[in-house]
Amino acid sequence: MKLTRYERARIIGARALQISMGAPPMIKVSENSVDPIIIAIKELNVGIIPMTVKRSMPEKKLMGEVQ
Repeated sequence: MKLTRYERARIIGARALQISMGAPPMIKVSENSVDPIIIAIKELNVGIIPMTVKRSMPEKKLMGEVQ
């Protein structure tokens, strides 16, 4: 599933917050890589962030239906 830019930003932001609050990174990071946003982007690109996107679809209405 392709993510929209808004979904991507939300996931990266949520994961970066987790990392900055002390959650261990799920990828191997070097000593130079201390920015939680960069780490979260790398995790998303690898595809190992355990977050899902729930999209709500509009309900289909029958023709001639009166409300």
